[in-house]
Amino acid sequence: MEKAESKIAIVIGTKAELIKCMPIMLELQKQKKDYWFIHTGQHSLKGACGEFGIKKPNFILSQEPEISTKFWSRINKNSLFWFFSTIFKIKRLLRKIKPKYVLYHGDTMSTAAAAIASSKLLNSGKIWKNVHLEAGLRSGSLFEPFPEEISRKISDKFSDILLAVSNLSKNNLNKYQNKKQIINIGNTILDSALIAYEKAKKSRFKKPKQKYALINIHRHENLKSLERMEKIVEIINFVGIKAIWPIHDNTLYHLKKYGLMKKIKNNKNLEITDLTNYPHFIFLIANCEYLITDGGSIQEESLIFKKPCIILRKKTERQEGLSTEINFLTELNVGKSKKIISDIENKKIRIKKFQNPYGEKGVAKMVLEVLK
Repeated sequence: MEKAESKIAIVIGTKAELIKCMPIMLELQKQKKDYWFIHTGQHSLKGACGEFGIKKPNFILSQEPEISTKFWSRINKNSLFWFFSTIFKIKRLLRKIKPKYVLYHGDTMSTAAAAIASSKLLNSGKIWKNVHLEAGLRSGSLFEPFPEEISRKISDKFSDILLAVSNLSKNNLNKYQNKKQIINIGNTILDSALIAYEKAKKSRFKKPKQKYALINIHRHENLKSLERMEKIVEIINFVGIKAIWPIHDNTLYHLKKYGLMKKIKNNKNLEITDLTNYPHFIFLIANCEYLITDGGSIQEESLIFKKPCIILRKKTERQEGLSTEINFLTELNVGKSKKIISDIENKKIRIKKFQNPYGEKGVAKMVLEVLK
């Protein structure tokens, strides 16, 4: 298909963005509709595209990092220079390819750069509409998580179309009523996780013989604090069943920096592994007893597979999950966290029926219907 027929430009910087845009990209390919795939280079996506049958990027705006991410969420001179240079690279590219829609996802530096670069602020006579996928999430604190809360606000402010994930996130966008198109469309993670789980079942991953908890820790506001990391290690060491921890390189770096690896290595229940691919990680979520995390998307995935999720953060932007009574915001209180772990392991917490606040599968098709 000729590139002149491409109507949609999708800007992606991180693996999380790729995972959540993946169902849309696959649906476009299924409908034989081409699209521009613009990769900012914030994360390395090598191998991730082939894993899901997504085409390789048409444009890569900066060299991909050898490690998991360029900046480990740190805001410094290098990251700010990259951010502003990426804005103008995207702006120049969009003027050249002239899409009908520019789509970007989430709350990263790449997301904010794409929103500004494709906005009326820098393109007074622009012919495209720019679309923020996963709009309206709010934690209520600019520093929890940082810089994601700021990136969300920037992206919502500079976008023409805001695709909210829930009623709550749509309500968070009320100040934009009559100024922008706001639609509660649900969360593409429903499609992403189910696609990945089907791939995982076909791959025949082996389920661990023992019952286990799954751990995921990587938030910068936790990693930069010795006090927080000491609390997190104490909480993890309290787990009474086997625990599997696919570890991020920045997390491993800080554990070593703080001298906390000794405490972890003494825990015979804990198995630390390399990061795994998304289908395998989803397989581990689907078969675990419960989750311990400071991440964002994993809170959403816990609802899909109905797994209790202990959130080791002060605030969460995924507040919808708290109403299901299987997502527990601990505010990094050690005693509270241990109590929840004990209650889960002793079957004192039962999973009640709930309606997923992020909707049902098929969100990717709905997004493309909106863009028609």
